[in-house]
Amino acid sequence: MSAALPADASGTAPAGSVDFDLHGIVGIRVLDARPADVATLTRQLGPLAAPLAGEPDITVRFVDELPEPRRLTYAGLDAAAAGDDFYVLSGKDGRAARTLLPVADVGGRCDVVCERRAGHVPHLLALINLTALTKGVLPLHASAFTYRGAGVLVTGWAKGGKTETLLAFAARGAHYVGDEWVYLTPDGGMHGVPEPIRLWHWHVDQLPELRTTLPAATRARLGLLPSAASSATALGNRLPGTAGSVLRRAAPVLRRQAHVQVPPAQLFGADAVALHGHVDHVVLVASHDRDDVTIEPVTGASVADRMLASLEDERAPFLQLYRQFRFLFPGSRAAVVTDAVATERRLLHRLLDDRPAHLLRHPYPVLLDSLVPPIEGLLSAPGGSAS
Repeated sequence: MSAALPADASGTAPAGSVDFDLHGIVGIRVLDARPADVATLTRQLGPLAAPLAGEPDITVRFVDELPEPRRLTYAGLDAAAAGDDFYVLSGKDGRAARTLLPVADVGGRCDVVCERRAGHVPHLLALINLTALTKGVLPLHASAFTYRGAGVLVTGWAKGGKTETLLAFAARGAHYVGDEWVYLTPDGGMHGVPEPIRLWHWHVDQLPELRTTLPAATRARLGLLPSAASSATALGNRLPGTAGSVLRRAAPVLRRQAHVQVPPAQLFGADAVALHGHVDHVVLVASHDRDDVTIEPVTGASVADRMLASLEDERAPFLQLYRQFRFLFPGSRAAVVTDAVATERRLLHRLLDDRPAHLLRHPYPVLLDSLVPPIEGLLSAPGGSAS
């Protein structure tokens, strides 16, 4: 499939290019990079711009406009084929834009060409995570920190309390490793990305020292939007017809705006953003319908089994795209995609089965301080210190 211009055969970045290095696991190169292009990748990946030691795994070239294809065959409204080329037809927030995405090359050298108006590189995180899998590295939906010398990996289903646990230890001398995605290596290492942490209004309410550092307009927005959403819901339930329906649809939109993005250094302190640690303890978090916080030992294997389903769910948007690709190119496959579940199962059990593991259940929303004693207790138990 046609794609971006190749890098220099020596692996040296061509003039005008900018590299992003995910801890030596996956290398990304932006070709012919403008400052706005670098900013786009930084928003998606975090501040990981650094020269690569070798050739990139993924290259991205931004263009103002791709050449108009002679004839497109569609699979739905957001994917199409023209000759040997596969296009994603929408960008950030559904805006109309085209990205030339060689799905069959995912996991190997993958060259992406993206129209700038897309606002981001579609499915970039999925491309990176699948590439990491081919190298024996497990991308896990998790948070991670080091506390009193012990590395703690906190994982679970989306909205299960991973970030809340991380926040609970932010003011207690913990060192930040990662949030959202943590990359586990065969040596027991865990590696994160210093991307901003999304904090909801009720998080900020429990972090008074952080709240005082936020701009007044941000504090006002976080305070007003939840109550406005509740009022819209209540009024929408009382009003008949179209007016009530509009208000009910507006309420969740308002609630989704009640958050702020905060860099890890602002929460932990710049010296406490480590990005690397060792998996000494695994905490599986889940919310429940009780008011208390409970913790109990489980096997690392049971955590591995549960997280296999979570990882499949996280990959679902890319799998939808992959099915569209298969429809348009029935003779093509990407081995890393078809083998992903088996690879993840193998890596999950290899990396987690022998780790001390606990299941922590909590109400949601949760008081952040209530998450600390159970985890401190397991770290201070015999054998609870770092290996």
